[in-house]
Amino acid sequence: MDEPNGLLAIGGDLSAERLLSAYHQGIFPWFDDHQPILWWSPNPRAVIFPDQLRITRSLRKSMRNRGYRVTFDTAFSAVISACQHTPRSDQNGTWITEEMVDAYTQLHYLGHAHSVECWHEEQLVGGLYGLSIGKLFFGESMFSIKTDASKVAFVTLAQRLQKAGFPLIDCQVPNSHLTSLGATDIPRKEFQHYLKNYLHYKFEPQQDPWHDITLYERPR
Repeated sequence: MDEPNGLLAIGGDLSAERLLSAYHQGIFPWFDDHQPILWWSPNPRAVIFPDQLRITRSLRKSMRNRGYRVTFDTAFSAVISACQHTPRSDQNGTWITEEMVDAYTQLHYLGHAHSVECWHEEQLVGGLYGLSIGKLFFGESMFSIKTDASKVAFVTLAQRLQKAGFPLIDCQVPNSHLTSLGATDIPRKEFQHYLKNYLHYKFEPQQDPWHDITLYERPR
């Protein structure tokens, strides 16, 4: 992930209460092992509108022909570990420290952080994790060890969130991977409008996109 603009604060902790309060204000932590906790709110903000998702011809072919299947919340620990340890050509090391792993795992146990898994046969080959609050999803990190696996996971998530009425997915800062899927920048003021209007939505259990955690989906 490219270093974002918009550094707001330094220090504090990664308790569930502090993290949820930060996300409600459009703020997220991002720091290296040798740094204190740094809190960011970039302007502009990279987001993807699910109804404007870009699926290229080659990605659609991967969704149809590679034998992938996608699950939700069946392997959170494996996904965040893979995001932490999978090498990236545009990044030296990782910003997902052990402290971050512990914090987001706790948020998963509390029902706020979620994972999307892409499988080939019985192998986890791609996925992503993030926070789902109200009708907004805050993406944190993705990984892929087979062609288009993380993109297939993301597209399946975006399609599911669109059906549930989510207006956008927060991508924090742009990169080429997200841009290829349709990520765009919006001003912080516009992003705050979405925070104000969608964070406090309460789902009926059957309408909650995370309700059926055992659901397997074939990408389409």
